Amino acid sequence: MTPRATLTALLCLAGATAAPEARADFQDCLAGLQAQAAAQGISAQTFRAATNGIAHDPKVLELAGAQPEFKTPIWDYMAALVDDERVDDGKAAMKQHAQALANAESRYSVDRYTIAAVWGVESNFGKNLGKMPLVQSFATLICANHRRKDFFKGELMATLKIIERGDIDPSRLNGSWAGAFGQTQFMPTTYQRLAVDGDGDGRRDLVDSVPDAVASTANFLRVAKWQNGQPWGYEVRLPRGFNASGAGRKNRHAVSHWAAMGVTRIDGRPLSGDAPIGILIPAGVNGPAFAVTKNFDALYSYNAAESYGLAIAVLSDRLRGRAGIQVEWPTDDPPLSRAERRDLQTRLAARGYDVGEPDGKVGSKTRDAIKEIERSLGMPATGRPGAKVLEALRRG
Repeated sequence: MTPRATLTALLCLAGATAAPEARADFQDCLAGLQAQAAAQGISAQTFRAATNGIAHDPKVLELAGAQPEFKTPIWDYMAALVDDERVDDGKAAMKQHAQALANAESRYSVDRYTIAAVWGVESNFGKNLGKMPLVQSFATLICANHRRKDFFKGELMATLKIIERGDIDPSRLNGSWAGAFGQTQFMPTTYQRLAVDGDGDGRRDLVDSVPDAVASTANFLRVAKWQNGQPWGYEVRLPRGFNASGAGRKNRHAVSHWAAMGVTRIDGRPLSGDAPIGILIPAGVNGPAFAVTKNFDALYSYNAAESYGLAIAVLSDRLRGRAGIQVEWPTDDPPLSRAERRDLQTRLAARGYDVGEPDGKVGSKTRDAIKEIERSLGMPATGRPGAKVLEALRRG
């Protein structure tokens, strides 16, 4: 998922109900947008080329208005983003693009492992860029009169300026329904502020140029006040009776404060470092705990979610060759890696369930199939892809 706040919660369902009117008035709306684009110096030729053949897209409104029924537990989220497969892919990508990462590290003082971890979490090292045309998505959201239409209007104008300048082929400007695009999923306005030319060709192409993408990500983190040489944090062990009210990434204190309370590194060694740290407990005091520095805030700013920042942090450690999370998550139904999720989907498909292509991505079809198979096996119908249902299917 780019430097972007979670938009789903900020968008209302009104866009979906306005869809018929939006379809009827779409061309009139585009005409109005062209006038606004012209006022910002965007040529009529660029606007016509960018909007030629686009249409109201109800799928965008469906995705924008969707209220997820299933809240992904932190352990499932982490297992999907940081597994052996992604670590292996990341090491291969880092080897292939070693010079680009070294250049970005040198120029912006952000270490290559952190840059690569963002790249891996955001697009699986360029494998998942998104398929929805940005101009069509933004025009649909604007013309459907969504509550956030002014925000999307700004993103549309930024997209048109990218096209006007010739940085990226319009046919390559595809991404998520909300408009994040490229190898490291920037929003267009973030692109305008922070994208850089990493390969020296005079263009800032975050889609097809890995050097541009990794350099731009390093620049983003530099502006977010990443301090090279300082860790994001590390896993810790909490003392019995630790008061959870004292936790939180912003509730930072000197290392000596936490040490006096009995907090240690996960292997029992004393805490270390001069920078103030906060204690992050994403699954409560019975799950893994982490000491986090201000560098964690830089990761958090990329997508304004602590689970997201933690995924980047742990993946960066794994890419360095360090161990992953040591303490088990507080669940009796362990999460599945992507390979295990593909196995689960394959076994469901073999039993006649429509789960689409077994790709390890768990959507509504897979969840519905899991619920049905859980009922048939006499298990609670959760729809969650966990170890229990996979083991039940493997047993036959």
